[in-house]
Amino acid sequence: MYTTLISAEQLSSLIDSAAENLLVLDCRFNLMDTALGARLYGNGHIPGARYIDLDNDLSSPITPLTGRHPLPDFTALANTLARSGVNPGSQVVVYDDCGGAMAGRAWWLLRVMGHEAVAVLDGGFPAWSGAGLSATTLVPEPQAGNFSAKRDQEMIVTLEQLTEVASENTLVDARTPERFRGEQEPIDPVAGHIPGAINRPLQLNLNVDGCFKSAAQLKQEWSELLSNTSADQVIHYCGSGVTACHNYLAMEIAGLSGSRIYAGSWSEWIRNSQRPVATGN
Repeated sequence: MYTTLISAEQLSSLIDSAAENLLVLDCRFNLMDTALGARLYGNGHIPGARYIDLDNDLSSPITPLTGRHPLPDFTALANTLARSGVNPGSQVVVYDDCGGAMAGRAWWLLRVMGHEAVAVLDGGFPAWSGAGLSATTLVPEPQAGNFSAKRDQEMIVTLEQLTEVASENTLVDARTPERFRGEQEPIDPVAGHIPGAINRPLQLNLNVDGCFKSAAQLKQEWSELLSNTSADQVIHYCGSGVTACHNYLAMEIAGLSGSRIYAGSWSEWIRNSQRPVATGN
């Protein structure tokens, strides 16, 4: 059972062996061109993969009070996954083309719903292609599974909870340093970060080839960042609750389990102009 990462070679072996209950989900998505992921899937994807959309499947509709990617209706998502062929015993593999920044959201949501056998393809579609492995344009006809959601609320921090526990926990912002410091903000109307947060850009979890650093290196870097803070006192956030999952995954790879995610993230925090905003480091 793969629960954090799987390599292109390992996934290829599973596909070649016609492994039972293997389900691959293509999570490619671009925040600036929201239809790009589906087009890329149509142009070529890992054999047997189904496409799952960040906006339509892995998020709920935006409201005046939410961030840009509110948590999905978990019953609806479970039904979508079941229609794609996911069963309670399925080995699910999720991938994207940006180092896990999007696939990490699908991975985390499956974990929230109690599914342990889910892994991110390390290096994503570029690693698959770079290994000389084949792609296809054939869209599989799924056999419906019987997956159902068992939501673990302990993995999620709501806005109301955050205002109560922020001082007792360490907030980790996964955005780029420029966005964290408030020097650039290409997406949201307000720049800066939640007061008291520290910055760990998700890119620091990766090697130059787009694959995750080793578990040992991640453990060393995260332990140095967090100092004496225990994993269960860490709350991740980002712009909209998507790339925060990357830092959560990195800690899990490092063996630092128990952190949580403020799902609404920065784009929800700034919906109320009375909430404080910090800039700089």
